[in-house]
Amino acid sequence: MNLVRATATIGGLTLISRIAGFVRDMLMARFVGAGMAADAFLIAFRLPNLFRALFAEGAFSAAFVPMFNRQVGADNGDLTGAKRFAEDALAVLLPVLVIFTIIMVIAAGPIVWGLTGGFPESDPRKFDLAVDFTRLTFPYLLLISLVSLMGGILNSIGRFWVNAAAPILLNLALIAGLLLFRGATDVETARVQAVCVSIAGILQFLWLLWSCLRADIRLRLRRPRLTPQVRRLMSIAAPAAIGAGAIQFNMLISTAIAARFLPEGAISFLYYADRLNQLPLGLIGIGVGTAMLPALSRQLGTGNDVAAAHTQNRAIELVLLLTLPAAAALTVSAAPIIRALLEHGRFMPSDTSATATALAAFSLGLPAYVLIKVLTPGFYARQDTRMPVRIAIASMLVNLTLNLILIWPMGHVGIALSTAIAAWVNAIALWLVLRRRGHFVVDPRLKRTLPRLFAAAALMVAALFSLNPFLAPFTGGNLLERIVSLSLLIGAGSIVYLVAARLLGVFTLAELKSQFSRKGTAK
Repeated sequence: MNLVRATATIGGLTLISRIAGFVRDMLMARFVGAGMAADAFLIAFRLPNLFRALFAEGAFSAAFVPMFNRQVGADNGDLTGAKRFAEDALAVLLPVLVIFTIIMVIAAGPIVWGLTGGFPESDPRKFDLAVDFTRLTFPYLLLISLVSLMGGILNSIGRFWVNAAAPILLNLALIAGLLLFRGATDVETARVQAVCVSIAGILQFLWLLWSCLRADIRLRLRRPRLTPQVRRLMSIAAPAAIGAGAIQFNMLISTAIAARFLPEGAISFLYYADRLNQLPLGLIGIGVGTAMLPALSRQLGTGNDVAAAHTQNRAIELVLLLTLPAAAALTVSAAPIIRALLEHGRFMPSDTSATATALAAFSLGLPAYVLIKVLTPGFYARQDTRMPVRIAIASMLVNLTLNLILIWPMGHVGIALSTAIAAWVNAIALWLVLRRRGHFVVDPRLKRTLPRLFAAAALMVAALFSLNPFLAPFTGGNLLERIVSLSLLIGAGSIVYLVAARLLGVFTLAELKSQFSRKGTAK
């Protein structure tokens, strides 16, 4: 497997999903805005997203994919034993998820109160709306967990694109709700969005089921049994849940503090800023991490530690090459980017200013977010999920402490900055532990490349600082002016970065060509 080609496949589909997601956010900003209805919906949507990260996509994949691949390797490529393992996992997972979803729907009121404190000093309707919306969105957890099981199987047999395409359906469903079924008020429109979340879960489930059937993967429903493999899966997945959900936990903590102590709109400012910050994380960090885990598991399973170290070094090189310019643009040009994308309809200039400052703070941690996604598979491939958990818990404590310190002088910006600092604590700790154990050593090529990457990014920052005053006024104009000005701003910054990286010897055209060629794949 070629890491760059697999990452490009996942990243390309994720790009389509994120573009659709931005269209969704632009429409939401226009029709719902950043007030009471938006805050209530985002609280409701945050809960299934948290548990999805804990019980489904992150934790389950981290435990399931290496075990599934090891079983395939032990059977010399035969999928029979691995499919039986997947059926046993499904037999235990499904009833647990059904019961958990029912409990969460019934207990939505106390859960939302515990998360928000009832939104002190806000309109009393806001709490009731958040509870109502939570009940409408929570079935998504059950459906997306089943999607994650099927997606893990397809990732393991090299069909990365199917699972990577699934989030597109979520965004399309929410866009359809905003364009075709929105209500006369922001509250009614937000309620439609909550319903569309669960509808999207049904669509994603049907898409993965159909794809599995086409790949001749047919999972039968069996009587739940705690087989040795399932027990092993649970023992690995339980701590992985906390590790995989570290960023979601930090955002949940931040959201709760914002709901309790900050004025109305703070939750929405943080959400919109985080959505933009998540774009490169989804395209780069998740793409590389997803493509890297099966390969790393096989390399370590065959005792090829040299190949595993090479995979990790090239992965870090790749994510930093792609992430540093994104972090530079989102930090330096946050205001014109937010203005061009979101400022219209119910989204006011004051909302742009508040969201832009949060985005700049979030983006300072962007390289750390993607490094976490690349370093964590170094533990998961060795079936060690406990150490990432300990590190994640430490980073969450750092985040909570900094939130409580910085929220008073900096407001919602302090929350965003705390999240970024906590991400760096997490990434650095992961790297130090891997290095101490001898599981990761920075090779000479990466040592040579890193300072050159940062130098190229510094030149891009200088270019963006120069361009901002000239192009920023046009980012609030008509649609054509917004598109042209934003394209010029991002395009010029990207050209400066790529030319600088090329002149500094970060990469050669021959290297890039070989990475994307079939010959490169064979190597």
